Amino acid sequence: MTTIFWLIIAILVFDFILERILDYLNTTRWSDQIPAEVEGIYDEEKYRKQQAYSKTNHRFGMLTSSFSFLLIMLMLFLQGFAAVNNWAIGLSSSPIWSALLFFGILMLGSDILNTPFDLYSTFVIEERFGFNKTTAKTYLLDKLKSWLLGALIGGGLMALIIWIYTVTGESFWLWVWLVISTFSIFMAMFYSSLIVPLFNKQTPLEDGELKTAINAFASKVGFKLDNIFVINGSKRSTKANAYFAGLGSKKRIVLYDTLIKDMEIPELVAVLAHEIGHYKKKHITWSLLLGILQTGLMLFIFSLVIDSPELSQALGVDKAYFHIGLITFGILYSPLSSIIGIGMNIFSRKNEYQADAFAAENYDGEALATALKKLSANNLSNLRPHPAYVFVHYSHPTLLQRLSAMRK
Repeated sequence: MTTIFWLIIAILVFDFILERILDYLNTTRWSDQIPAEVEGIYDEEKYRKQQAYSKTNHRFGMLTSSFSFLLIMLMLFLQGFAAVNNWAIGLSSSPIWSALLFFGILMLGSDILNTPFDLYSTFVIEERFGFNKTTAKTYLLDKLKSWLLGALIGGGLMALIIWIYTVTGESFWLWVWLVISTFSIFMAMFYSSLIVPLFNKQTPLEDGELKTAINAFASKVGFKLDNIFVINGSKRSTKANAYFAGLGSKKRIVLYDTLIKDMEIPELVAVLAHEIGHYKKKHITWSLLLGILQTGLMLFIFSLVIDSPELSQALGVDKAYFHIGLITFGILYSPLSSIIGIGMNIFSRKNEYQADAFAAENYDGEALATALKKLSANNLSNLRPHPAYVFVHYSHPTLLQRLSAMRK
């Protein structure tokens, strides 16, 4: 076993322990009595339900994360990646087809092994707390569609990347960066109109008081908005949300039907004002550009080591293979990726404050505060996560932080 192998083990063990520490810190914020800072958001009964939901998900998360950790350890120590590689190259000597078979076997196997946990989460935990609306038929169709999309889009991209590598050599990272960047921009523009309809029905918001109020606000702040859609989120869950999608003329705002059901018109317009704030502040464009830059950095570093046989040898494979090297590199790169991810979360939280401020200044801060409280209460959100957990994982400030900022 090589030095790189033990470095991989060290990275994975450190990550697992760090996540368990962060999870534990969150548990120290649990309480039987409703804390003063969340009074008015949760009543006693709803708070007890939220605490039970958090505890249930914590215990279940411990089980699933431990299972995943044990699985990757077994794959490493028993040279499972080498075994899958032998099967793949035994079926095809083509670098493209062997890589597709390799990743296909791993991803299908992983998904099958994790499906029982996903079923329990959906049909037991979410059902118990009144969230689940997914039927067995919907679940199965979602699974089949996800596999098909993964094979077509993920497999197609992987095949193109490996072909570029075989043709261009050392400069492959530049060409791959161009391909992935183009794909990212394409998906940012068309994901909501091409992919989402495969899973959910989106219908234009009907004429009426809500649409009139939204259009009036959009006109007031100089925001051209032709596409307002309602998505049938209630097909799977009672949880509510809203999001902004697309770029340029393809931009659209999507409201969950559960959100419309739960909120008054001023609250809905306030939520939309927040989403428009992201666009007006160019948060979406900056996030996309930063993501593209991160991809370029990762690909450049990968290009420096891709031909090193040591990457493949660390997983028990004698000669260098692109797909084996990619697995090893992905794990070795993960500490840097995590640090960049924390930086992106800091950036994202700052953007959320700015979008809240935009909505408060240009529409109604009280309506937005009420909407955020309703969202959190209806989704049984944890209102008192540990600051360390927030720092590492949260892309949004906590509700209490957002309310405090809006009051200021």
